[in-house]
Parts: sequence; C-alpha cells; structure tokens
Amino acid sequence: MSDHLVAGIEPPYYTVVFTSHLQEDPSGYDETAARMQELVEQVPGYLGYESARTPGGLGITVGYFRDEEAIAAWRKNLEHQSAQRRGRAEWYRRYSVHVGKVERGYSFERE
Repeated sequence: MSDHLVAGIEPPYYTVVFTSHLQEDPSGYDETAARMQELVEQVPGYLGYESARTPGGLGITVGYFRDEEAIAAWRKNLEHQSAQRRGRAEWYRRYSVHVGKVERGYSFERE
C-alpha cells in the first residue's frame, strides 16, 4: 500500500485501476507486489501509483502512465505476466481492470 498521493501530473495521462479481492492467505503476495513495483518503475512513461487495501482483502491500486505505449510495455513484461498467472491461480478471488484517459486533474494538500 502507498501512503502518498500522486499529484501534479500534467494531463493528458492514463490510469490503470486494478481492483482486487485477495484470498485469505496469499502466501508470497507481498514479495511479488514489491517486485512488481520495482519493475514498473523501470517502464518509460510510468508516473506513479496509489494503493489501498481493507482488512478484508479488498484492494484498489491506481497506476499512472504518460501514454498507452507505457501501459502496453508494462502489460508485455514477462515477469509481470508470470505474476498475473500466479495471481489468478493463487492470490485473487476476483479482480477487475479499468483503463482511462485523464483529461483534467487537480489536488489539495493541507500544510
């Protein structure tokens, strides 16, 4: 999970919203998630992410990308594809993915 917000990105840019529900004992999940974060940071056009998870296993991660080519590069990463297969086989009860183009964005932060 992240405790930061992604702000200050000049539109347009793209989001990938990954909503998931974990199994009760997702052995190896945290280590793989950390590795995926290391890998996605190497993708040209990756801008950051925000993530939250409830104690019951419902999670939402929003990845930010400059363009569709960056999203495609991440989707085609072989280690990422392997983690996706393991996720379907072992970790997730269900998930959904939504990709969108952001035309406008703004933020607020109390100092």
